[in-house]
Amino acid sequence: MASADGALPLDGVIAVFDLEWTTWEGAQARNWSGPGEEIEIVEIGAVKLDGRNSLCEAAAFELLVRPRLNPMLRDYFTGLTGITQAMVDAGGRTFADALAAFGDFLAGDMPAVRVLSFGRDPDVLRRNCALAGIAFPFPDALFGNVRPELARFAGVAEDALSASDLPRHLSFPAPADAHRGLGDARCIAEALRRLRRARDGR
Repeated sequence: MASADGALPLDGVIAVFDLEWTTWEGAQARNWSGPGEEIEIVEIGAVKLDGRNSLCEAAAFELLVRPRLNPMLRDYFTGLTGITQAMVDAGGRTFADALAAFGDFLAGDMPAVRVLSFGRDPDVLRRNCALAGIAFPFPDALFGNVRPELARFAGVAEDALSASDLPRHLSFPAPADAHRGLGDARCIAEALRRLRRARDGR
């Protein structure tokens, strides 16, 4: 999905998405290999950007998902994201329903020609399809990972940069819902706008 010069193309219609998933203290370091640990999606957030109009936000998507294997959220996860058990119990959808709604968002009135994430989110989406016994509904070529290019742009080592860090490194205000799916998608979107302006010399 890179252009001939290796740069990420930022024209046309783009969707940026971010997932929040179950976690425990130390889970990332042990790659979720502890007893009973599984990466289950708890939230999908996304924005659709119009590359013909300075990457302005054209639509937004946000859904909570009820994890099935570990239905009770840990305090560690809630402390990181602000997503509580009560929120998921009241508004969470099954993964199958959330996946279908996300697919509808991508294929809506302004269909996304590329779907970008900050890291491994497409792999987590694919893993959750396998856990639910659902065929992965998207072509692999649809997805692109913006993390390497944004890390270079921010001057930060890729493995030391998270989506919620982008406002601090690129000097723009963090959204009120940072560390949530939609908030982090908007952080990535603003970083892409700044990257595009830098490329254009503006």
